[in-house]
Formats: sequence, structure tokens, C-alpha cells
Amino acid sequence: MRALRHAPAYVLLAAGAVISVVPFLWMLTASTHTTADLFARPLPILPGGEFWRNLGRLQEQTGFAQVMLNSVLIAVIYTVFSSAVSVLAGYGLAKFRFRGRGVMLAVVLGTMMIPMQVLLVPLFQMMASAGWIDTYQAVILPFLANAFGIFLMRQAFLDFPDTIVEAARIDGAGELRTFYRVVLPVARPQLAALLIYTFVSQWNAFIWPLLMLNTEDKYTIPVALNTMIGLSRVDYSGLMLGSLLATLPLLLLFLVFQRQFVSGLLGGAVKG
Repeated sequence: MRALRHAPAYVLLAAGAVISVVPFLWMLTASTHTTADLFARPLPILPGGEFWRNLGRLQEQTGFAQVMLNSVLIAVIYTVFSSAVSVLAGYGLAKFRFRGRGVMLAVVLGTMMIPMQVLLVPLFQMMASAGWIDTYQAVILPFLANAFGIFLMRQAFLDFPDTIVEAARIDGAGELRTFYRVVLPVARPQLAALLIYTFVSQWNAFIWPLLMLNTEDKYTIPVALNTMIGLSRVDYSGLMLGSLLATLPLLLLFLVFQRQFVSGLLGGAVKG
């Protein structure tokens, strides 16, 4: 009887799962056909035999192997340093009492309401003045302080007992040791969620890398795939294959850490 009561929910969840998988199946199928095949009637529903030819053309047009390496390098460096900033700032806002703490938190959260487009011109001028155009530091540094990450980690640290922190200080532990040995291990689910979110956001970044990077050998995946869209012709099969290869690392990352990701976001959401 209980299973029957929940049957409509199971049906809806199953339908949602199928709908979510369909775009990936189509992307996989389209990457094994020519662009002409994708506009044929009826549409191909089974994989074709053009995968390796499309892969060779993708590598020839974009240098996809180098582009993938560039994206991995930028995303990993950004994730490490941005997460470190978020963790330390969140800890400071949660456990240190100082004048203006509430105002600082409000300012941090307020930056989430500023559209990215508003920041492009002043940030571009700053990078140009520093001589950083067409460099990786121009892609990474301006967005290291992530408001969402700071807020997530602050929420994770809020419920940690202050008495334990004080006890560690009384025992002679320094501030960094107290943070690293005592406080941070408790927030591992939220930290895992932050790492995944930060990596994915940088991996998918398009507008800012497009403005900063001028050399093809330095392109990230979204920027490189954009070069396959011409004025009169679009290589849809190559785009599908490139998008598929770019999606696989993210799927693998989420499948491995999905439990920590979900528990981390939920844990940060319910704390006061």
C-alpha cells in the first residue's frame, strides 16, 4: 500500500530522469554523424560512424587536447585558491567578533546581485593597465573572492561550538592550527560542495576568458568551441563532440562526489 501511495511520485521522478538524459543521448548520437545527417529527415537516433573523423576535425580546428589541458589547469588553480579564500573568509565572519561584521557580510552578499555585465568594462581596464591581457592570471584572479562560497562556508561554521574553539586556544593551539585541525574537518561536506561548485563554474566560464584570451593556444574549452561557429556555416557535429568531451569530466566529478555535494548544500541551507 505504501508503494502504491508513492507511485505517482516515482513515475514523475522516472519521467524527469528520462527527460534529463535525452539531451546527453542526442549529443552522443550527434557527435557520431556528419552535420548534414543532423538535418536529415528522419533524425538519426542511432550512433553513426563519423566519431573519429569528427574528433580529428575537432583537434585540427581547435587544438582540443591543448584546450582541454588549459581548462583543467585554470579550473584547478582557481578552485584551490578561490576555495581557500572562501573558507578563511567564511570562518572569520562566523567565529570572529569585530565591529562592522554584519555590514561586511551584507556587502559580500550584495555583490551577488551585481550583474556580471556591469563588471566587464572596469575589470577589463584594470587588467589592461596591469598588462595582463592574454594571461591566465587575468582569467583567475579577479573572481577569487566568491560571495556564494563565502556565505556557504560561513553557514557551515556557524553551528560549530565556540567553546571548542576557545578550548583549543587555551591549550596553546594557534589560530591556523585550530582552524585546520579542529574546525575544518567538521565542514568537509560543505567544503566538497564548494570545490565542485567552484570547479564547474570556472570550467563553464565563457565571457571573461573570451575577453581576456587572444592566443588560440591559451583558449579554454568554451572559447575554443565558439570558434567553430562561423558566419555562414556551423560545424554542429564537431560542436556536439566537443561539448560531449567537455561534459564528461563534470559528470565524472559529480558522480564521484554527489553525496558530499548534496549533503554540503543542504547542510549549509538549514543553519542559521
